[in-house]
Amino acid sequence: MRLRRWLVRSLVVATILVVLLLIIKRKDMSVRQSILKVIYPAIMAAGKVFKTDVQVLENSNNIKAPHSLYAIRTTANDGSEIAMDKFRGKKLLIVNTASDCGYTGQYEELEKLYREYADRLTIVAFPANDFKQQEKGTDEEIAGFCQKNYGVTFPLMKKSVVVKGSTQNPVFAWLSAKDQNGWNGQEPVWNFSKYLVDENGNLLAYFAPSVSPLNEALTHRLKP
Repeated sequence: MRLRRWLVRSLVVATILVVLLLIIKRKDMSVRQSILKVIYPAIMAAGKVFKTDVQVLENSNNIKAPHSLYAIRTTANDGSEIAMDKFRGKKLLIVNTASDCGYTGQYEELEKLYREYADRLTIVAFPANDFKQQEKGTDEEIAGFCQKNYGVTFPLMKKSVVVKGSTQNPVFAWLSAKDQNGWNGQEPVWNFSKYLVDENGNLLAYFAPSVSPLNEALTHRLKP
C-alpha cells in the first residue's frame, strides 16, 4: 500500500515537473536556464541561510590603490579594445558572470541597479567559464542571451579567465592582488562575485555571489 502511494505521488510530481518545464521553457533559453531563472529566488534565500563564504570585504581603512585600474586595457564583447579609464568619474561595479549558473538571475537585478543609479554607477560584466563550465557560449551567444532574457544594456566584455593564474584577465588580476589594489587578495569564488570601485579607481568592497546586487550592503554605497 505504501509503495503504491509512493509511486502515485512520484508520478504526480513527475507530471507536474514536465508541465512546468513546458510552461517555463523559453525559445531562447535551454531547459536548465529556464529552470534556474524560475528557482533563482529560492537559491538566493538559501544563500542567506547557509553562508559558506565571506559575504562582504570592505576597504575600511580607505587605502588608495598603488597601481591604477585606469591604466589597464581590456577587450569588449564585440572584440574592440576598451581602456578602463573610460569608466573614470563614476562608481564601477565589476562582475564575473555566466549564463548557466544558479545566480544568473542576477543579470536582471544588475540591470535594475544600472538603470536606477545611471547618474553615478557603471556596471561591467566579464563572462567567464571558470566555474563548472557554466559559460560555454561564444561572445555573440552570450550577448544575445543577456539582451533577450534579461534586457542587459550595461557593457559586456569578452569572455575571459577571472581566477588567478597566468591567463587571468588583467582587470581581475588587479582586483584580486593586494600589491595592485592596495588591500584585497580575494579572487572570485564563483560566478557573480562583485567588486565595487570608487570614482577615482580605488577598490571599495568585494561582495560574494550570494549577495544580491540590490542588497543594502551594496546600494548604501551608491547613495549621496
